[in-house]
Amino acid sequence: MNHEASRVRPKRSCVEIEESRAWMGFYRRVGQDPVMAAEVMAQLEADPLMKRNHLALYLCCKQSLRTHKATAARNRRIGQFVRWLFHGVFVAPALALRHMLLQGGDIAVECLPPTANEPAATQVKRLKKAPEFAQAHSSFEAQASVPKDAPSATSGEPSKPNAVSQTA
Repeated sequence: MNHEASRVRPKRSCVEIEESRAWMGFYRRVGQDPVMAAEVMAQLEADPLMKRNHLALYLCCKQSLRTHKATAARNRRIGQFVRWLFHGVFVAPALALRHMLLQGGDIAVECLPPTANEPAATQVKRLKKAPEFAQAHSSFEAQASVPKDAPSATSGEPSKPNAVSQTA
């Protein structure tokens, strides 16, 4: 038998060459793109013959999806740790400081010395009870409660604060 005859490969058509390139592209892209890996895996699972012919591609898709799932879980754990750390470093001390300041004001007031009795305060209390000062105080409060825009008892028209007197 002739060695040259056994070495001759059958020529592939352009369609077969492009098909081969497409499959090689899938091998490269499924490792980086989990969405494409899921789509290719779904296609391979739908056709058992194609799955048997491209078993390595199917396994690469499964590995890519597993790796993506592990990466997403790792990123979630890292994010959770960063949120926990941020809360512990910034939020918790701020809340504790706020709580201490709220309590600190009450404590500071309690630490103040007691106020001494002012002699004038007792005199004012005594004078309020006296009948002549009580009457003066009640008339003063009555005058203070009358609004300024109300008509006065002597004139029949409302008072105008910005009006100029016309008496000449």
